[in-house]
Amino acid sequence: MAETRDNVRYLPSHEWARLETDGTVTVGISDHAQDALGDVVFVELPEVGRAVQVGEEVAVVESVKAASDIYAPIAGTIISSNEALDSAPETVNEAPFDEGWFFRLQPTDDKALNELLTPEDYRALCAADDH
Repeated sequence: MAETRDNVRYLPSHEWARLETDGTVTVGISDHAQDALGDVVFVELPEVGRAVQVGEEVAVVESVKAASDIYAPIAGTIISSNEALDSAPETVNEAPFDEGWFFRLQPTDDKALNELLTPEDYRALCAADDH
C-alpha cells in the first residue's frame, strides 16, 4: 500500500500540500500518484513569482506511461521550484514527500489548506481507487 503522511493535506488529483514552519506551503505528488505513473522521466516546474489560483495547472510530470498536470492546491505565489528535479526527475519516485517536492508557494489564505482532504479522507479515496 502507498505511503500516506499525516502532516500533509491532499487533493483528489493526488497532489499533497504541507504547511511549513515559515508559513509557506510545499507541494508535490503523493506516493500513490508516483506509483501509478511509473518511472518519472521529466518534470516541468512553474516559474518563480507566478501567482496561481486554486485548481490551476502549474506543473507537468511525465513518466514512461503518461504526462499528468499538477494543480495548485491553494491560491498563492510560487516562491521556489525544485530545480534538482531537472537533472534527477526520478527523485519524485524515490522520495515523493521529501526531496521529490515540486514547488513552494506563499499562500494567499493560510486557512485554505483546511479545505483539502485529510490524510484519512485521502486513504479512503486511494482504497476506493484500488478496487
